[in-house]
This record gives sequence, structure tokens and C-alpha cells, in this order.
Amino acid sequence: MNKRYGIEVMVGLFMVIGVLALFFLAMRVSNLNLNATAEGYRLTARFSNVGSIKVRSPVTMAGVRVGRVEAVRFDKASYEAIVTLRIDAGVDTIPDDTFANIFTSGLLGEQYLALAPGGSPEYLRDGDTIANTQSALVLEQMIGQFLFKKAEAGS
Repeated sequence: MNKRYGIEVMVGLFMVIGVLALFFLAMRVSNLNLNATAEGYRLTARFSNVGSIKVRSPVTMAGVRVGRVEAVRFDKASYEAIVTLRIDAGVDTIPDDTFANIFTSGLLGEQYLALAPGGSPEYLRDGDTIANTQSALVLEQMIGQFLFKKAEAGS
């Protein structure tokens, strides 16, 4: 009976390790971070259309993640979306004439915010606003415009 008890303990331990591994894998896939720290600094950007940008969407520069979207809210006065970004502390030399663009990874993938640095010698600091933005492209609008132009040309 002692040998059987040892096997049951080993199987139980194996199952616990497997469940923990699946939990951490799910956290990585969903972009969640258990040790979320408030390091870095905040920037804001205004967009007329943010598409499907959401909290924890990546912020990239040259294809490398340099931060995350911290908040997305609607401004009732200007009818724009205000996106708050949390930029990693090590990335502290972003020029103040940087462009913020919303792109889609792949054809139908998730959207992310890409920063394209300008050439200004001045840098963005905590609380600054990125003035140059380009909103998300909406695939349905592009297809509608294309079909409308084709219909006009055919008349």
C-alpha cells in the first residue's frame, strides 16, 4: 500500500504542475502580466477612430514592444478617443514630434499602436501628448469606398 500511495502523490504533483503551466501559458497568450509594475511614464494621444485598440494592447517602436495601452476613453467635448500609453522606463528618448499610428498585425490580427520617431532634439516626458496621430483604417469603409468608385466609373 505504501508503494501505491507514492505513485498517487507523484501523479497528483504532476497534475498540479501541469495546471500551473497551463495557467501561466494562458496569462502569456492573453497579454496579462502578474508582476505588472507602474514603471515607466504616461503619454496620451487623440484619435478620431481607435478601431479595436484596448487596454494592454502593445505599443511598439521599430517593431519592438516599448509599452502598453493603459486606458482608452471617449472625450465628449471633441468626440475623439483619448488613448493613454504606459511607456517602459528604459525608453526615455522618444522625440516630441513622434507619430502614433494604429496598425493591424496581419490581415485580420489584433491592432496595436506603433510609434514612428521624428527628428526633434526634444523628448516626450511623463504626461505629454503625442500631437501627430493616424487613426485606424476600417476595412469595411475601404471596401465601401472602392465599390462606390467602381459603381461611379461604370455609370
